[in-house]
Amino acid sequence: MNHQDHTPSRNAGADPVREAFFALHHDLPRQGPGSDDTTRRLLERAGPLPPRPRALEAGCGPGRAALLLAGEAGARVTAVDVHQPFLDLLTAAASARGLADRITVVNRSMDRLPFPDRGFDLVWAESSAYIIGFDTALRVWRRLLAPGGALVVTEVEWATDHPSGPARAFWNTVCRLRTGAANTEAARAAGYRVAARLPMPESDWWDEYYTPLGERIARADPDRPGMRETVAALRAEIALRREHGAEYRYTGYVLRPR
Repeated sequence: MNHQDHTPSRNAGADPVREAFFALHHDLPRQGPGSDDTTRRLLERAGPLPPRPRALEAGCGPGRAALLLAGEAGARVTAVDVHQPFLDLLTAAASARGLADRITVVNRSMDRLPFPDRGFDLVWAESSAYIIGFDTALRVWRRLLAPGGALVVTEVEWATDHPSGPARAFWNTVCRLRTGAANTEAARAAGYRVAARLPMPESDWWDEYYTPLGERIARADPDRPGMRETVAALRAEIALRREHGAEYRYTGYVLRPR
């Protein structure tokens, strides 16, 4: 999924907290920071592409990027996620937009993809690579890229060399953040050339994610199992962004195998 929430419960098993998390995120505009404008800017930097590029979206969620890639780039998209309700939403949206023949959904973990080597011109992952780890994503997805192909991935990273205690404490429960310089070096060490880096604007956090999510939280049923814990974690995440947002950011990377 594009399970782009960053609460400690994100990767929990099938339990009430996990189900409450999915209920809060169901049918939101996005399930994490991002925007169609950022997707388009990254797509532009990933070109030139073949006339009908073969694209894989890893951790697609309801497939916002998959729909854009299919509709605007003419891509044949394989969209992968482990949460079937999100894949069902994507299937319905693709059909409604006349894109059913361009999008194939697959319920599969991002780090165990059953696709042949060099099968894709684009491997795309917005706000999802951290689930398996940036280094793991770089390693396991590299083989999937056809000659001339590009890996486009957005990654949350430190925007300062000296993050505050609250920011560090929060992120240490989710994933160990690195600076942009460290992530760039990791990409190079994994055999990629960094073709572009694109820091994502603050509006990508708020306009289609935190603001709609906050409205959904305000209407949440506190008596639903797992909901109180989930709401508390999400409110803490949103508050951290308000108070310490200058300390961390999402950055889009366009990477090409060397």
